[in-house]
Parts: sequence; structure tokens; C-alpha cells
Amino acid sequence: MYQNLLKSLNRLHPRAWDFIQLMRLDRPIGTYLLLWPTLWALWIAAGGLPDALNLFVFVTGVILMRAAGCVINDFADRNFDGHVARTRERPMATGRIKSKEAWILFAILVALSFGLVLLTNLNTLLLSFGGLALAACYPFMKRFTFYPQVILGAAFSWGMPMAFTAQTGSLPPEAWLLFIANLLWTVAYDTYYAMADRDDDLKIGVRSTAILFGEADRAIILTLQGMALFCLLLAGARFELGEYFHLGLFIAAGCFAWEFWSTRSRQPQACFKAFLHNHWAGLAILLGIVVDYALRSS
Repeated sequence: MYQNLLKSLNRLHPRAWDFIQLMRLDRPIGTYLLLWPTLWALWIAAGGLPDALNLFVFVTGVILMRAAGCVINDFADRNFDGHVARTRERPMATGRIKSKEAWILFAILVALSFGLVLLTNLNTLLLSFGGLALAACYPFMKRFTFYPQVILGAAFSWGMPMAFTAQTGSLPPEAWLLFIANLLWTVAYDTYYAMADRDDDLKIGVRSTAILFGEADRAIILTLQGMALFCLLLAGARFELGEYFHLGLFIAAGCFAWEFWSTRSRQPQACFKAFLHNHWAGLAILLGIVVDYALRSS
């Protein structure tokens, strides 16, 4: 159904598919990886029953900001993507979309996202500026640091404190355990992503944790994933989450073990599949949270 919708949009204008690809609407995995943790936080903040308006704001906001992040990322990488096998056909790398068009689209997406934040409250509005700054600067960090994945982790986690302030008007200290857990997890799965491009990145001078970690990459990823699960266990204890939440963590741990095993060859395609697979871990944790609260209130 989703692909049919995209095909329908493509029929509206001969260049529609270029902009769909630029926003990665044809590849929703990044939206899932951003959405699931945001919903973890929103569900916990709401005690299992988030406001309909907040649910709309954060689901729609995730879609828009992920699209905006992809646009600014491709603008930043427009002179590099053509040298990487996996990205050489992206619309900015091939010149199908110009820089000015990308900036206009980025501004429209950010403006729409800002309009959504105006439906919340002042604390959430103020936090949103931090999220925008992280999303805008992340794509340029790979030029200057081996830790761009940490900036991405912060950007992908910023919706979690915003969910708490939107739902409750405050930000409890325990919420930062969720933030840290997601930051660690994001660094882990984006390192798998970077491992898929490591050979090309070394040639063109782009930096990443995959290059920094070297032969210890898989062991460090598994350690980061374990630390993320530990932070989630601590958060679960503070928020009094029950057995279904812990079952979700157990399933996520199984996902992480499979990823570690499946990437033992370090082949780029295997690493990319491991990156994609993380979506199931995030979804399992979300379902555990949702079921835990649903059964508690029944």
C-alpha cells in the first residue's frame, strides 16, 4: 500500500521520484529507527495512554524530520556520494536535484515540523531547537570527527525528552536513561551502517566509528547494545515496567546476538542487513511497553 502511494505521487510530476528518493520516503527504515524509541518515551510518559494530539504530532514529526535529515545529509555529501558504490545514484550525487532545491525542501520540512511543535507547549518548543541543531550539523561531522554516530545518536534520541515534556509538561531524571539507551543503540547500529561503506570512506577521507573501531568493531557494537539494554532495564525499574517489557528486551537481545553472528565475515552486504535488522529490536521493545501498560490497565 505504501509503495503504491509513492507510485501515485510519482505520476503527479516527472521529477517527483527524485524528491521521494532525496527524502528517503521509499526507504522507511530510518523512520522506524527514529519512531520506535520516540514512542517508547511517549508511551511511558503517558502511562500507556498518550494523548491523540501528541501521538499525531510525534508520528508526523518523526516522518518530517527524518526526511529533512536525509535532505541535509545528501546536500552535505553531494560531492562524496558519487564515489561510494551504495550511494552513487542518489539524486544530488547525479545532479538530478540542485542544491537550491534541496535547501528549499529542507526549509519546508522544518517549517512543517515547527508547526507541529507549536501544538504542544513551551518546554517542548524550546527543546525542539536543540533537535534541529543536531539534525542540521550531523551530516557535516564526518569531516571533522570519528564520532559522527554519537551526534546522530543524540539527534535520534532528542524526541524522547520532547515526548515527556509534551505529555507531562516536565522532564523527570529517569527519562535521560531512555535517552542514553537510545544514543548507545544508535551508535551501535549506525556503526554497522558505516561498516558497509568503510572501504569507500577510507578512500575519500570520510570518518566514522567503523573506521575508528577497526577490528574491534563488532565487539564494541555488541558492548554498546548490551549497555543500551542495561540502561533500559534501569529505566524499566524506575518506571515500574513489567514482564512484557522485559520480554521485549529479551527479544531485542536475541536480535543483537543474530547481528553479531551474521556479520562475522564483515562483508558490506551483511553489515547493511544487520543495520536494517535493528528495526525489529526497537519494535519488540515498543510492543513490550505497549502490552505491559495495556494489560496493567485492563
